[in-house]
Amino acid sequence: MAVEVLSDGRARIAGLTPELQPGRYAFATLPQGGPATPLMAQASGRFRVPEGLWLIVPEAAGGAGARGMRRMPLHVCSSVEGVGLTAAVAGRLAEHGTACNRVAAYHHDHGFGPAARAEAAGALLADLQATAAVAAG
Repeated sequence: MAVEVLSDGRARIAGLTPELQPGRYAFATLPQGGPATPLMAQASGRFRVPEGLWLIVPEAAGGAGARGMRRMPLHVCSSVEGVGLTAAVAGRLAEHGTACNRVAAYHHDHGFGPAARAEAAGALLADLQATAAVAAG
């Protein structure tokens, strides 16, 4: 099955389908050069930074760092060279005081934000999508 990769910003916004995932996540950092830990095996995301290895792990796995985050993939396959999707999503959430850490993956972008604002964030992004779809109409 072929996946349509969208590069037009308006088409990507009109095509996004935010879906709040179950569970809570934490962001943790392991020290640079430190030993491997069980957290690494449970990580859904890893990124090397000067301070060490940054991990996105299930909250139940432990680890010091930001906790109580919910995950929301956007379910739109967008080009890595596309412009505007991250800005539109971050802008809409920022207008309403909602934090969101964006993670771009190969097929979908994912957002991690505070659990207390997760339902509101989903509604804001659904409205952003609907508005873009009408404008593209």
